[in-house]
Amino acid sequence: MRYRSSEGELIPIIVIVILNFLVYLAINVGHFMEIDIIPFLGLSRITFLDEPWTILTCMFTHQGFFHLLANMLTLYFFGSFLTRITGLTNFLLIYFIGGIVSGLFVLGLSPANSITIGASGAVFALGGALAVLTPREKVFVFPIPAPMPLWVAVIIGFLVLTLVPGVSWQGHLGGLLSGLLAGLILRRRLRLVL
Repeated sequence: MRYRSSEGELIPIIVIVILNFLVYLAINVGHFMEIDIIPFLGLSRITFLDEPWTILTCMFTHQGFFHLLANMLTLYFFGSFLTRITGLTNFLLIYFIGGIVSGLFVLGLSPANSITIGASGAVFALGGALAVLTPREKVFVFPIPAPMPLWVAVIIGFLVLTLVPGVSWQGHLGGLLSGLLAGLILRRRLRLVL
């Protein structure tokens, strides 16, 4: 498998991570001042027609630090790996289209009064693409001490998170499916390179 190598290609990933941390900081400053900005950034079927930007802003919005940290670490590792394989443009397309498809699944399948936030759908799109492009790549998943194929890790991650109450399985599913489709398309295009 041929990998591209360019330190500059990590800059957009780092910018996305920094933006997520800045929004998290703004949310916490807002809470300190008794202002809740999550309803203006989160995705909800009730408010979407009046606030269509939330299909993008929800991808940068996290309330809990562990949620933010888990998504940003996974974004960094999946994103940097995918960028080396497919290039920066493909990474950005998969990330943002995956996040938007994730949002569409939320709008179509979630309860009307729910508010969805987090980059998980976009991150699952990266994982889905990598599961197709590099299925046998070995990864470690905390707390499991043995390496496993990347595709297994992505599917297990999806199934485990689906069982957690309050987690948007709809968003994860939309992101994962869009990533799998992107991986299939890229696998055909990059057949000579892979």
